Order: sequence, then C-alpha cells, then structure tokens
Amino acid sequence: MDALLGFIGSYWWLVFVFGGSIGGAVRAVTAWNERRSERRLEKFRLKQEARIAAAEATGRGRIDAEALRRDLARCTAEHRAADDRWFAYETDLATVIDYPMLIDMREPLTAEFHRARTRAELLRPTDDELSADAAAADAVAAYRDAVHEYRAALEVAEAEARRRRRGDFAPAERERLARARRLLDLASDDGASPEERQAAYARARRELDGLIDLPAAGTAALEHRLRSALEGPPGNDSPADDSPGQI
Repeated sequence: MDALLGFIGSYWWLVFVFGGSIGGAVRAVTAWNERRSERRLEKFRLKQEARIAAAEATGRGRIDAEALRRDLARCTAEHRAADDRWFAYETDLATVIDYPMLIDMREPLTAEFHRARTRAELLRPTDDELSADAAAADAVAAYRDAVHEYRAALEVAEAEARRRRRGDFAPAERERLARARRLLDLASDDGASPEERQAAYARARRELDGLIDLPAAGTAALEHRLRSALEGPPGNDSPADDSPGQI
C-alpha cells in the first residue's frame, strides 16, 4: 500500500494525461448501462402492449360473436313473423277469396314475394356456416338482407291485393266469388251440421272452379275438419259436430 501511494504521489501528473480517457471510458460504461436499461424497459413495454392488444382482440371477438348471435336471433324472429303472416292468409280460405291476387302466381308482385320467401329460407345459416368465424358474419348478413327483402315483398303484395280485392274479375265472376265466400263460411261453421258443411264446401269448390286455386294448406286443414265432423268423436258410430276447440 505504501508503494502504491508512493507511486501515485510520484506520478500524480499522469492524471492530466489519462484523465480524459478515463472519464470517457466511465461515461461510455454509464451510457451503455443506461441504454441497456432503456432496452429492457422498452422490451417490457412492448410485451405489455402485446398482452393488452391480445386481451382487447379477444374481448372484441367475444363481443362480435355475441352481437352476431343477437343479429341472427332478430333475423330469425323477423323471418318467423313474415312466415306467420303469410300462413295466416294461406290457411284462411275466405280471406284468400277476398284478396285472390296473393295466390295468383301470374301476378309479378306475387311471384316476386314467393321468390323472396324461397331465397330467405335457402339463405338461413346452417350450423357449419356459423361455426366458421369468417363465414358466419357473411352468412348472417346475406340472411338478414334476404329476410328484409322477403318482408318488404310481402307487404307490397299484401297492400296491392287489398287495394284490388276482386276488381280484376268480371261482375259475374265476382258474384261467384261472393257465393263461394259465403259457402266457405258455412263449411267452417261448427254450429252447422256435418252434412251441411260438407255440401257447402263441395258447392264452394264448384263456384271457384276456373277462377282461383285455393292453397293446399288451407284446403287440407278445412277438409280435415270436415272429415272429423262427419266421423264424430272416436268410439261414436254416429256423425257429430266438431267440438269448439277441435281443428
């Protein structure tokens, strides 16, 4: 130690010679340490941002999937409401006679409505389409547009049918339609006897022959009720009227 102190005391002037280099080296080491710390902090920050971005993306995906399911549920409900609206016409033969344009496929508005109805049904998303994220959004969007077109086409056809009613028929044909309407009312009347109802239905079909074709769903439903009325309750050999709640 004494030798070292003696050396420093003898060569103290070397500090002025190498002081700049020593100071530069110290500053370089300090700067390198600072840069390393900054790189560590930057790396940590980037990792944190990546984690946050991933979490946000997952959240957005979950929100988008939920929004897609809600959108599909709304479209399905709208589709069902439009179907119910049309089936109410299709199964009510008397109303069809009042608005015959709704079942006349020669009418452009009627044909367009039925095309839109078929397209909406065909574009209803399948489970396979909904299981693929990329395809699900496109499938639901196409289905939503088709349902909107279906509902709009039905509303247009319905409004035109109500406006025209039986105006496209000649006076004699309108009289036949009116008689058929009254006969169908009798055929649907649970208070009439089964024989009266059956005869009224047969006469109504003759009146409508060559004028309009009744929808299959409505005729099948009415014919089933007429058969039930003629056959009577199970276990009873004699004909009886339908009970009020039987269809």
